[in-house]
Amino acid sequence: MTETDKRDYSKTLNLPQTDFPMRAGLPKKEPEILQRWETLGVYKKLRNQGKDRRKFILHDGPPYANGNIHIGHALNKTLKDIVTRSMQMMGFESNYVPGWDCHGLPIEWKIEEQYRAKGKNKDEVPINEFRKECREFAEHWIDVQREEFKRLGIEGDWDNPYLTMRFESEAVIAGELMKFAMSGQLYRGSKPVMWSVVEKTALAEAEIEYQDYQSDQIWVKFPVISAGGRDEAAVEELLEAAVVIWTTTPWTIPGNRAISYSHRIAYSLFEVTQDGLADDNWVQKGDKLILADELAADVFKNARITDFRQVRAVTADELATVTCAHPLAELDLGGYTFDVPLLDGDHVTDDAGTGFVHTAPGHGTDDFEIWMERRAELDARGIDTAIPFTVADDGFYTKDAPGFEGCEVITHKGEKGKANKAVIEKLKESGNLIGLGRLSHSYPHSWRSKKPVIFRNTPQWFVYMDKPLAGEGDTLRSRALTSIDETRFVPGSGQKRLRSMIENRPDWVLSRQRAWGVPITVFVHKDSGEILKDETVNARIFDAFEAEGADAWFADGAKERFLAGNYAPEDWDMVRDILDVWFDSGSTHAFVLEKRPDLAPNRKTAGGEDHVLYLEGSDQHRGWFHSSLLESCGTRGHAPYDTVLTHGFTMAEDGRKMSKSLGNQVFPQDVIKQYGADILRLWVASTDYWEDQRLGQEIIKTNVDSYRKLRNTLRWMLGSLAHATGEEVALADMPELERLMLHRLSELDGMIREAYWEFDYKKIFHQLFSFLTVELSAFYFDIRKDALYCDPASSTRRKAGLFVIDKLFNCLVTWMAPMLPFTMDETWVSRYGEDACVHLEQFPAVPAEWRDEALAAKWAKIKTVRRVVTGALEVERREKRIGSSLEAHPVVHVTDPELMAALADKDMADITITSQLTLSAEPAPAGAFTLDDTRGVAVVPGLAEGRKCARSWKILPEVGSDPDYPDVTLRDAEALREWDAAHAAA
Repeated sequence: MTETDKRDYSKTLNLPQTDFPMRAGLPKKEPEILQRWETLGVYKKLRNQGKDRRKFILHDGPPYANGNIHIGHALNKTLKDIVTRSMQMMGFESNYVPGWDCHGLPIEWKIEEQYRAKGKNKDEVPINEFRKECREFAEHWIDVQREEFKRLGIEGDWDNPYLTMRFESEAVIAGELMKFAMSGQLYRGSKPVMWSVVEKTALAEAEIEYQDYQSDQIWVKFPVISAGGRDEAAVEELLEAAVVIWTTTPWTIPGNRAISYSHRIAYSLFEVTQDGLADDNWVQKGDKLILADELAADVFKNARITDFRQVRAVTADELATVTCAHPLAELDLGGYTFDVPLLDGDHVTDDAGTGFVHTAPGHGTDDFEIWMERRAELDARGIDTAIPFTVADDGFYTKDAPGFEGCEVITHKGEKGKANKAVIEKLKESGNLIGLGRLSHSYPHSWRSKKPVIFRNTPQWFVYMDKPLAGEGDTLRSRALTSIDETRFVPGSGQKRLRSMIENRPDWVLSRQRAWGVPITVFVHKDSGEILKDETVNARIFDAFEAEGADAWFADGAKERFLAGNYAPEDWDMVRDILDVWFDSGSTHAFVLEKRPDLAPNRKTAGGEDHVLYLEGSDQHRGWFHSSLLESCGTRGHAPYDTVLTHGFTMAEDGRKMSKSLGNQVFPQDVIKQYGADILRLWVASTDYWEDQRLGQEIIKTNVDSYRKLRNTLRWMLGSLAHATGEEVALADMPELERLMLHRLSELDGMIREAYWEFDYKKIFHQLFSFLTVELSAFYFDIRKDALYCDPASSTRRKAGLFVIDKLFNCLVTWMAPMLPFTMDETWVSRYGEDACVHLEQFPAVPAEWRDEALAAKWAKIKTVRRVVTGALEVERREKRIGSSLEAHPVVHVTDPELMAALADKDMADITITSQLTLSAEPAPAGAFTLDDTRGVAVVPGLAEGRKCARSWKILPEVGSDPDYPDVTLRDAEALREWDAAHAAA
């Protein structure tokens, strides 16, 4: 009977031992971990831990409290959690305080939907009763979203979030508005704004989305009625002609007051020469039209004209003298008899249309700007510069549109009214319509009602962008542009995008004609229109809001209460508009960052200034980033942030937008229920979130597979560390392979800290995943399993291996903890016990002496040779000439002197996981295995000689040479001798 028959050698091996499960079971495990964090008081411990540190402040951009969270929320909050966790573990105090946007149309619209379903009229409900319902609706969804965010593993002050509808918040928001009023930056004006007829309110750019829309397009003649110049014949020619405009909004024609042209465009006088035109053709032979040269052919095509001639050029100087008649002037409509001047405008191009722009200052930003810019000149010419209010808030024409009053532009359902048709019919009747058609194009829609909006002149409250504040050149625009230049943007393209928006934006519209929000807390004198500026009154308003909330403004007797003893209430109008919700969220820095001691940035800490980060989707360049910048610059002179980080949007797997109709939505709740939150977080960490990213079932499955590989590697490390004694091994005493792994940790440490600071999580994840699966599992661990399982307890190689795995474990688990908080904490607890928590740890300090570039260069050569050997063994296994690599004895021919030098004194059989290996500097024989990309290395496969070790399974001639342990190698015999001695003593 042999030794093998007598003994089970597997019991003498140091095989991995761990209770850490291979199957994660995250949907069940994660809630248990959340409860454990709650029991341990992790959040409070983190705050105590960081109380004397420099702050890294991520200020949470508030989501709307009006529904369940979607995948965009999950992406956003996970990124924020990775930021705060990583900064905390890099030595900052990084407290996450969640917030919610509670006012505004998104919530008010939901209550109105409920009213409509019940047949209830909002206007018949007392305003504060309606506001109470809005508040209760928001409170409900805050509670729902809070639990959904916590389930994602987001660590924060969930018991004390900030809410824009808290009384103290409403007081500060009103206070910020009153600062603008006191500084003279606030004014009431009339400008065209994007108006939702459906929602009956002005909308900000951030509340707009663009959808395909089919518009009526018309080409219209404006007859020339006067022109200047020395050449009488030339003037006579112009007086016989008409200027032609093109528009896709026929309903704006009643609001026309001018025509814009450009001195940079070449214009000419054209004459129709076509014979035999039918009576119903709107252009007849002999008609003379003034058009841009580049667009004339297209205009005549739309006018059904094929024959025309270019009479002569018309200069910009001539156009400057031209006055036209309104195309409806000859009809008996009771209006439109005013002169229509031509104005030189930079916004005019010859890309499309006629080269002339129909200018209705009540219906477009460019139209308004050029009209106001030339106002003094027009007044001097005797032209009435008053801007008409042609369309009411309900979408109907007013008396300022003679002949069309009571006709709808857009219905209350967001559908086209009859205005276009009515205007077109009158233009036909006047003989000034020359072309008619339809155009499909991108058109602004409300992002809530999904219905088209209109540009409509309305009285609104504005903040000046270009009014001097504290001196020449110091304007809100200049302050904002300077602040943008001083801010770090990630990615950098965000800076250019926000700068462009600030450079070109008109004055800031603050008012909304709604009910749920913070009111514009100003009084206006009934006679002079002057805004009341009185700090005593302002203080009363602030104190009332702080005690009772903004409802105090709408309570009975509010005007008398705030003005009592100082001003006669009957002399003042109380503004009833509310603030745009973007002003609310733009003011959050004032009642969150400046009011909460745990978030207030200290600009004079010993370790450097505290840092403030704003992180949101790229749409917030026109939203929260934008309004926060303007609000802070207007009241404090600088931006509220140091860094702006943006992410893209999540698309479906095929690259299309997620939508209910396409059935391609991915809901975070579903992913968590099936796979767990860490799978969703792994996707966030591994994706290029700076751009639009994709998500679907196949992508989720790929992430599940990656997670499984990562988890199994961690599980093996835990199992191996079950045998660790904590014994230190000096760096000088370690084998080169262990020193190489410590060198790699040193390299990774620098990369990871830098990448976390750069918010480049995909780089961290992919580097660590590659390190775990390729460099550790398929290289280092694969090589060292033999030593860890089989070496004697006294083996320096085994002790060094366990020491290095310990360092690898601590580094890797802490480095990945911000990204995969559940799994990394479960892993940490599996090693250190239930009272431990990885999130209370810092990233380990990696000693500088671990860095060894020369050793890394040497092992790069060794790996090159190993790769060729491994390739040869794969062929042998595929051809079934060997089963395990331990059955092989390859002869490796290395003719490259540098490679051969790197192999000196190396146990290449150990490194290639073969029982034996022979190195040869001789050229390889024909037929040897090579790799195309590796010169100077060739492998001749062969079989190992000797007996198979019953313990380590190596095949060596020495098996049997130890009389006490005849079935094993000499190394295994020594291990058994130590094992037996230790167990005998026990």
